[in-house]
Amino acid sequence: MENGEQGACEPDGPFSASPENASPVTATSHPTSLELKNSEREKETSQDAVLSENVTNSTVTGSIIEDNKTLMWSVATFHETIQCEKLHLDLGHFPRKAVQQGYRMPDVITVRVQTDPDTFQDVAVKIERPTFRKPFLGGFKNRITGVEFHNAGSQTIPKKRPEKGTTLFCRETQTVFQKNKRQQTANPTSTQMTKVGLYVSSVTDKLITPGKYFTAEEYHKRRLEAVIVLQKCFRRWHARNLVKKLKEEKRLRLAWEAQEELKKKKEKEDKVRRERDRRLNPKTKEDFELLYHALESWRQEEIERINATLTGAERKAALCGLLEEEAQLIASIGRHKLNADEENQHKAVLHFLSKCAQPKRWKAYDGKTTEMDTPYTLRARELLEIYRSVSMNDIPQDERVDVLLTLRRTVEEHACELTKEIVELIDREVDLMSREVKECNLEGLRKRICTLFLQYIKTPKFNPEVAKILKVPPDPLKLYKNVNFCHSCENYLPSTEFPVPANSHTIGRCHLCCKLDNEARQRESFLKYRLILENLRKSEADYQDDTKIVFLVQLQDLQYMIENIWGCQSALSACSDLYDLVMVRWDKQQEWSPWNTVLLTKDEADAHLKLCNLQEAYEAAFIHRIKQKHIRAKKYFAQIPAIASFLPRSNKQTNAR
Repeated sequence: MENGEQGACEPDGPFSASPENASPVTATSHPTSLELKNSEREKETSQDAVLSENVTNSTVTGSIIEDNKTLMWSVATFHETIQCEKLHLDLGHFPRKAVQQGYRMPDVITVRVQTDPDTFQDVAVKIERPTFRKPFLGGFKNRITGVEFHNAGSQTIPKKRPEKGTTLFCRETQTVFQKNKRQQTANPTSTQMTKVGLYVSSVTDKLITPGKYFTAEEYHKRRLEAVIVLQKCFRRWHARNLVKKLKEEKRLRLAWEAQEELKKKKEKEDKVRRERDRRLNPKTKEDFELLYHALESWRQEEIERINATLTGAERKAALCGLLEEEAQLIASIGRHKLNADEENQHKAVLHFLSKCAQPKRWKAYDGKTTEMDTPYTLRARELLEIYRSVSMNDIPQDERVDVLLTLRRTVEEHACELTKEIVELIDREVDLMSREVKECNLEGLRKRICTLFLQYIKTPKFNPEVAKILKVPPDPLKLYKNVNFCHSCENYLPSTEFPVPANSHTIGRCHLCCKLDNEARQRESFLKYRLILENLRKSEADYQDDTKIVFLVQLQDLQYMIENIWGCQSALSACSDLYDLVMVRWDKQQEWSPWNTVLLTKDEADAHLKLCNLQEAYEAAFIHRIKQKHIRAKKYFAQIPAIASFLPRSNKQTNAR
């Protein structure tokens, strides 16, 4: 030890036995080596309670000092040093906690067990890892090292409860565990100033000068101005987005309107083209009604033109010429009508025979349709194929002969006057064909064969399936039940051939007489009213509320409503195109009736049915005008007994008075 110095042995922490870890020791007192060991062990215990056993030795120039010797015992010279070495085990270099965290016990360990005094046996032990979290049974914690020690708990696997087949849920309490702990954070700061003997460089220093002082009022004013700037920017951004959105909506709206306009224009062109085709090539009754209506419109226009421009003999001559032109046009329409009737008759016959040959159909419980052929349907299908072959034209002579022979074998199964006549006609045609007679001379004979064979098919004795479809029942006694006499054509016809308006009390003329009278005098077209009535009945059937009045109203009644009550125009837009008009419910919550309807276009009807409150949607004047039309309809239909029963009770009493 150096002379004149005082000190104590202060080790710098845990270190291993090496010369680099030696520290000089100076002291004026004379502690023994054992006292120094105990002092060092107390310090080590306070630093780490879990370190292994330490061994401390003191040496002087290579010799070990005894525990009961003092440091003064060693005769150390001025330049010599007393070295205190502390030896640690290998685990002393690492904290215990770190070693525990990095270690993982294997699944199987080997344990050496002493079976005899001199015999040892290695036993493999399987480690059972816990499958559940052990409950906390209490313990304590080392406040210095932070190590937690838990009370021991049993490692017995708990008994598993038997499953009941029902999912069970447990509820845990949500208690909050709070812990208060005081802390003092260290925030050391220091400054260093220039003083005598110390120079501090000011190269990196910054010179801070105070700014302009402003009051709280000025501060809030600046904040307000900044907020106004932000509001301006936001409002500008919002306005630009809004304008952009409006432009996009306008573009979509214009595109939709242009598309709808193009669609309506195309529909109108298609309608005009269809009407033109129907007038040029009429095939149905409605087509001829349109043709006669167009003829009457042309005639009225020509008469007005002649009356307005000509007088005297010129006027009479022009009217005579007009009459001749009208007669020629009527004759041309008649020729078209004959050709259309012949074609329609052939189609009607094929449809009638196809209906007889259809198999029996029914729907099963799973929604699938089942078909079944009976001997009667097979017979009807065979006769249909033969009739198609017989009625075909422009076929080779050999095929025609085969068809006639097949027809002959079919009709010879039944012996009667009709079959004999058919066989004679077949033999005659085969004979004429063998003589190479022209086909144009055989048309009459072939038509006669087709007519007689059709009569053969319509006989229930030869074709039993046809008995269910014939309008005239096989039993003549059934004809007396629903037969009426037409005073115009003086024919007895079934009741289905007579139009019966709702306000009629007697049976009038038949359908054919009414059509002839219309073609000769009024020449009106009922197609538009028929379409309106069909659309009305279809829309009412979709409501599925058991409506009845709409099926009692006839075509003439609907025509009276449209022409006299609604004026053939829409109640909203005054559109007079009947092809674009429909009748819908005024109040969609109530059943349709002549006093609960309104005439609108298709687009207006769709918008009207979406309304929930009519009083808010329409003006009072418009509602009053609609109510007046409903009152007129009630007054007219109150005269019809079949419809008067559906009137409200108050209206019935008023009509009775």
